[in-house]
Amino acid sequence: MFDDVAPKYDVVNDVLSLGQTHRWRRIVVDAVDAKAGERVLDLAAGTGTSSEPYADAGVHVVACDFSLGMLRVGKRRRPDIDFIAGDATDLPFADNSFDASTISFGLRNVDRPTRALEEMLRVTKPGGRLVIAEFSQPIVPLWRTLYTEYLMRALPAIATKVSSNPAAYVYLAESIRAWPNQDELAGWITQSGWESVAYRNLNGGIVAVHRATKPEGTITTTAAASQTRGRRRSSRAAN
Repeated sequence: MFDDVAPKYDVVNDVLSLGQTHRWRRIVVDAVDAKAGERVLDLAAGTGTSSEPYADAGVHVVACDFSLGMLRVGKRRRPDIDFIAGDATDLPFADNSFDASTISFGLRNVDRPTRALEEMLRVTKPGGRLVIAEFSQPIVPLWRTLYTEYLMRALPAIATKVSSNPAAYVYLAESIRAWPNQDELAGWITQSGWESVAYRNLNGGIVAVHRATKPEGTITTTAAASQTRGRRRSSRAAN
């Protein structure tokens, strides 16, 4: 699905968000606060639009995505950025190799989002940062109702006019509506081993930017992470 919409993906997103994607990306970049010479993992980077500000600032950014179609579009536009194919639940990177990890509007598309949070913890250095931007739930009831109506009615109709694959945007609307709220996602992040978890609502809660830090001295080697997941599976089976 993402391979199919890759050529027009960024343009369609700008239209459907009424131009808000640019502001949201700037807020994420500010939250990551990467310095020249640092390494940043931009997961679910798609065509690399979210990765470009880091590269332009002299930050070594790795744009990782599961969709080869997205990566090809991005590499043609920005050959200077490292585009890497990878599964968010089994990242192809060494332990403790990034100063910060970020994912924007991609976590809800991962089959096992808590596993992805654990993997991001593993590849981030102790003391490193996590920043997640994701669609969330508006905090004012009336605004939530209006937004839900837009998602389920207007968004697919607009996508039919501007996208080569309108069905993909029906999925988009449904995935946003089914995604947990801000506090539940914050709980997932904490349970995955991150600390100092906080979030900021944007546009009344349509989007939330979550931030967290990897505890100093945390040992998250590949072997340790596998053992932890194994214990959790055993615990679930026992229950």
